[in-house]
Amino acid sequence: MSIQPGYAAASAGAVTAASAAAEVRLTRSVSATWWYMAVAIVAFELIIVVVSVDTLVRDDVGALEVAAVAVGGLLWWLATLVPVADYRRRTAAAPLLVWRRHLPALLIGLAYGLAVGLVTDLWVLGALPVIQAAMLLNWPPGVRFRVVLAATALLVALALIDSAVVLEETGGAGWAQLVFLGAALPAVTVSSLWWWDVLVALDRARASEARLAATQERLRVATDVHDLQGHHLQVIALQLELSERLMPHDPEAGQEQLRAARVSVDAARQGTRDLATRFRSVPLPDELANAVDLLRAAGTDAEATVDPDAASAPATALGPVIRETTTNVLRHGDGRRARLSLTRADGVWRYEISNDVGAAVDDGGVAEDRSGAGLDGIARRAAEAGGALDVRRGDETFTVVVTVPADGADADGAG
Repeated sequence: MSIQPGYAAASAGAVTAASAAAEVRLTRSVSATWWYMAVAIVAFELIIVVVSVDTLVRDDVGALEVAAVAVGGLLWWLATLVPVADYRRRTAAAPLLVWRRHLPALLIGLAYGLAVGLVTDLWVLGALPVIQAAMLLNWPPGVRFRVVLAATALLVALALIDSAVVLEETGGAGWAQLVFLGAALPAVTVSSLWWWDVLVALDRARASEARLAATQERLRVATDVHDLQGHHLQVIALQLELSERLMPHDPEAGQEQLRAARVSVDAARQGTRDLATRFRSVPLPDELANAVDLLRAAGTDAEATVDPDAASAPATALGPVIRETTTNVLRHGDGRRARLSLTRADGVWRYEISNDVGAAVDDGGVAEDRSGAGLDGIARRAAEAGGALDVRRGDETFTVVVTVPADGADADGAG
């Protein structure tokens, strides 16, 4: 759903406040995909370690060698968790190698590769830990593709050597499985990372689209204001100039031009009011839909419950309240979830918004608003409409409830 003009103009500050956080904080669904991808990579690595140990045990290899492979494999697996976790926040400007994050995985991979290669006599397992650590570096997209092709080709060549030399001697199915898993791991890792890069790019494009829509509406509002005021000011300037010229010779005509200038001032003022009213008079269902769109664009899991007759609710009173509370959620909420509702019962319209509490809260759990608006402004608007404000502070949630009388209210409201 697109963002409507009135909401986009009123929510410009909220989008700006949320844009920086949205660059880092991804949506809930994309974050869930990250965990699926990361778990798949580390689980594949752990399976290789477990299969290695199991195969050695089945072939009656010495307990010391088996213990060395098991402990070394566990250390290698743990070392790869750090670069895998770091990849979630990777940016295009990140260096290829972050020493404190990638170096331990490379060194441990090298040591483990030597140990497991000597114990198993498999070239694939000897090269795999180092290659896997290299796959987790911050390769540029095009370079990574060439690197994984070269690494996979190398592992396949080593697998063929292992098949011709070692596997003919052992003949165990476990060894063949190890060779296959080892050759496939880099391709599985890089394909998972590539898929994650695609999802992040799509998620950021979606957020950028929402911000662009708001920016375009701000530009349109600015253009309308410029055209309106520019026209009237130009007319007023000409009328005042003509009045100045006529005054010495024809005072009556000069006074007439002054009166015309005053009429032009009133017309400009009324035109500005009409323009503001046109952008403020967004139906409340659209206000709520736009609020949900804006919250989701900032990475918040947002939902709204809207009464079927919400279009008849007092938009003048509740519209600014919806925009103000949405802005406060973006600025002060924890960015995980928000629930909005607009319902009618017993002759009263009830608007409620609930969100998880962020870090920027006061001692009571309510977000401070240093802009001078916030809850005081919401309470004032509710009181002017004959309603009331109710604030509920919890350990994990913060809820604002605004009620206004439904009698005599229409889509434009009475404010």
